[in-house]
Amino acid sequence: MRSSRLPLILTVLATFAIAPACDKQSEEPSRAAAAPSQTEAPKATATVPVATAQPTVAAAPEQSAAPVPPALLKPADAKEKAPAKYKVKFATTKGDFVVEVSRDWAPLGADRFYNLVKIGFFTDVAFFRVVENFVVQFGLHGSPEVNTVWRQAQIKDDPQTKQSNLKGTLTFAKAGPDTRTTQLFVNFKDNDRLDKMGFPPFGKVVEGMSVIESINKEYGESPNQAQIQSQGNAYLKANFPRLDYVKSATIVK
Repeated sequence: MRSSRLPLILTVLATFAIAPACDKQSEEPSRAAAAPSQTEAPKATATVPVATAQPTVAAAPEQSAAPVPPALLKPADAKEKAPAKYKVKFATTKGDFVVEVSRDWAPLGADRFYNLVKIGFFTDVAFFRVVENFVVQFGLHGSPEVNTVWRQAQIKDDPQTKQSNLKGTLTFAKAGPDTRTTQLFVNFKDNDRLDKMGFPPFGKVVEGMSVIESINKEYGESPNQAQIQSQGNAYLKANFPRLDYVKSATIVK
């Protein structure tokens, strides 16, 4: 079976060489051979959000009894063009925050996000990767069935022309060129070094940044993306019971 791609966070060396920030079991073989591991990086390194490829993982466990809304299984239907500007309210286990999206910053990213919110993708979705003084990452669904279909629904890159990865900006994670799907990150601080690496923000937090900053950081980068993909929230809730979650996301005017 061919390996699929999913977003992670990589490590950028002082010389700007990049190393995958996933465990060796979830690295793409060709990349694993070329890039140093995190343990080989000097202490002065800084992490950055990008994506790597993932090998075949174990079969997903039995699905929960709750049915998956049909719209979540049809990425090809989620193609609506987003408004020039719109706001999204996230209700989380730590409180609410609001993101304002500017489509001209990254049109394809803004459109994908708009459609994900409209179909209810961000319901019971974990903040599974929280790197203090860097980013918080989310966007893997709690249902393995949903993750499977969206992992193949990649969108093209937007040019990095309008906005820098400043504190509070919202950006798609990715696994290389033209691999954005559903994973997002919010910058905890100014991370402008990401700009030249192909991470164009499409929105910014305009209310509730303190909520973002209060998200539980105790698990850091421990949750395994391959396991989230194949087992969903069952894996996270069994092994990382104090993770914070997005409860819902809705478009507001």
